[in-house]
Order: sequence, then structure tokens, then C-alpha cells
Amino acid sequence: MRVVVALGGNALLKRGEPMTADVQRRNIRIAAEAMAPVAREHQLVISHGNGPQVGLLALQGAAYRPDEAYPLDVLGAETEGMIGYMIEQELGNLLPFEVPFATLLTMVEVDGDDPAFGDPTKFVGPVYGAAEAQRIAAEKGWVFKADGASWRRVVPSPAPKRIFEIRPIRWLLDQGTIVICAGGGGIPTMYQPAMHQPGKERTLVGVEAVIDKDLCSELLARELGADLLIMATDAEAVFLGWGTPDARAIHRASPDAMGRYSFPAGSMGPKVDAACRFATATGRTAAIGALADIPAIVRGEKGTLIDNAFTTTSWHG
Repeated sequence: MRVVVALGGNALLKRGEPMTADVQRRNIRIAAEAMAPVAREHQLVISHGNGPQVGLLALQGAAYRPDEAYPLDVLGAETEGMIGYMIEQELGNLLPFEVPFATLLTMVEVDGDDPAFGDPTKFVGPVYGAAEAQRIAAEKGWVFKADGASWRRVVPSPAPKRIFEIRPIRWLLDQGTIVICAGGGGIPTMYQPAMHQPGKERTLVGVEAVIDKDLCSELLARELGADLLIMATDAEAVFLGWGTPDARAIHRASPDAMGRYSFPAGSMGPKVDAACRFATATGRTAAIGALADIPAIVRGEKGTLIDNAFTTTSWHG
């Protein structure tokens, strides 16, 4: 079975933790322990978040040249390599030496006319107090929005159109390789008219944006013909009435059934949307659940499973 696992940001860095290499490695080691049983029995593709890491690299770059910030596409490429390296090493320490790994820098095409460019919504980087956020916004022209009691930078989040490296990813999987790719939703790129380049009509360039990781993982899983897409997060399932005494965890449901409910846009909403898209388009299963439960999710025992074949909604407990 071919399984795509999208690691949520909590798998790399939990809110409030220091952004050190040791902390990230410790969290990735926990993620590796959850994924190793799956890798022993199935083909495995791993994607991951990178918001805090991009923010840290941006701060480091600003300390060097405050007037020349590195663009988000370059920072995204840097984090894909850094996080992929840690995942390879920690997961490789749990699997036989003969198992091959590959981390791919993954460019993803977006549309320059996507309406997301007019309404930045994607949080990136560290949290700030209100006064500091206002100062940085005035200096750099960044857009900030409230994230709980703090403030964070927001950037456009256009929809993914194409994964450029999909062919080498398929080839590596055919060779039995565990592939880490499309980190942070992929490196955002788009075509623009070629300037001063005779014979060329267009040029591929980077974009100051962040592609939603879950939507990119859904596209990745669909293009790879994955049998199962898992979005690992810090909740054991998708809940109705989350945080209330009447909260109920959904175990199995169809995309149509999930569409009857509303989920927060800043947390579970994109995951449910991506899961429903995958299940509807492929006729296969998408799942949302806790990182530690990944082996049980593969067995169909835990998490929220979304599939066209489910004619009734069932609940945990």
C-alpha cells in the first residue's frame, strides 16, 4: 500500500517551544517512531509543515542584512532540506540500513491571478506582541493578524496547481525509496512573461507566498495514486463540538457527510477540506488523527476516516 503522511507543525515544533535544533530533533524522533511501523510494511511518502522554521530563518537573515530579507520561496527551500535531513536521520535510525531515503526540493506551481494574493491568511514565523508587530509592519510592509493572544505575519496562500518533481518522486518510490517532499506545501513558484530572453515566452519564478500544506499533500497523494492520505495533527480525531461537554469524535464518514459540518478555518478546516477532496477524487481513504496513532490509523482503528464507501457516520467511543 502507498501511504502519504502529512506531518503537522506540532510534529516539528510545538507552540511555545524554543526554536532550537535539539528541540526539533526530539520532536522529529517522536514522529519517526510513529512512522517506522508503517514504513516497514508499506510505501511511505512524507510531507511536513515549516512555518516556524521559515520564520526563524527570516529573523536570522534580517540580523545579517535587515534591508534585504530573503524571499519566502528561498527560505522554504532551505527548510525542506533542513527538516528532510532530520527526518531521514531519525527514521533511518529505526529502519534497516538498506532502506533508501531521499529528500526532494519540491517546486509547486500557483496561479498569479489566484484571489489569495488579495487576502493574506497564512501564518508564518514566530509570534509577536502588538507593539512589536506594528513596528515590523511599518518597517517591512508585512501584514499581521491576531493568532490567539499574539500576532503573527500572514502571507497569501494560493492553491497548488502542479508539483514539478512528481516524476522523480514516482521513480524513487518504484525503487523502494522513502521520499520526503513537498515540505511546507512546496516551494511556491509561478510563470511570468519572459523579459529580455529571445525565444522564451515565459519564465518560472519564486513567489512570496505559502501554499497550504494539507492541500498540497492532497494533490501529492492524488498524483501518486496513494491508497491512503494521513494528516497527522495533535488531535486524535475530528470532533464536533470541540471544547464542549458534548464533543464527539467522528470515526468514519463520507465526504458528503463531512460537508454538512463546519470546522475552524485556522485549524481543522483545511485538513477536512483536503481529506474530502482526496476521497471524492480518488475513491480512496483519507484520514485525520494524532501523530502517535499513525499505525492504528493505517489499520483503520483510530482517527477520522473519510471515504465515499462509508454510507453512515460512526463515532469513537
